[in-house]
Amino acid sequence: MAPEQIKKIIEAALMAVDKPLALVHLHNLFGNEEEPVEREQVKDAITTLMTEYEDRGVSVVEVASGYRIQIDQDLAPWISLLFEERPPRYTRALLETLALVAYRQPITRSEIEEVRGVSVSTNIIKTLLEREWVRVVGHKEVPGRPAMYATTKEFLDYFNLRRIDELPPLSELTDIDQVAKDAGMPTEPVEDADSEETPESEGEVDDEELISQELSEDPEHHDSGNVTLH
Repeated sequence: MAPEQIKKIIEAALMAVDKPLALVHLHNLFGNEEEPVEREQVKDAITTLMTEYEDRGVSVVEVASGYRIQIDQDLAPWISLLFEERPPRYTRALLETLALVAYRQPITRSEIEEVRGVSVSTNIIKTLLEREWVRVVGHKEVPGRPAMYATTKEFLDYFNLRRIDELPPLSELTDIDQVAKDAGMPTEPVEDADSEETPESEGEVDDEELISQELSEDPEHHDSGNVTLH
């Protein structure tokens, strides 16, 4: 099959679905061809598409789950006008909780609370689980066997990451609001009254620099021997 035809089929496939397609799935599109299409030919076609889309309002990107065509983030203010339903807004508490899971996974709820200095609302954990940004990966072998949380492929996909080690260094994580804006996540300008179960004194400790410091101080915080994985 001609490279141009392979490219067209892959482009059409990426446009036809609303989720990333792994290389193996794209290669399987050509499984019934009389002349085999090699995986390298598929990869070359994807690379060509990425180059051709560089100067457009959409891009071909690789994320954890595979490849997808997506709207460039800087066009979101205009494209969002096409949709009546507004995207959900996220509180600073939720973003900080998600950051702690991402940088210190696996981590328990009480360990998140220890760093943030306030209780983590059940609604925050529920939202992160429902969005499939975090999941329970095991239970810590301590009294009560609390659940341990880690990020998912859906989290990586949302933030246009292929691997967790592509997260920015903690030294660059200085403005959580800006990180959320760059990712297209609308944030609440003021913390919801019910976003924390014990909000007292949060103004003194709810600070991204403090969180970054806490994250950096104890890189060996978790003992894998104390974790039971599913």
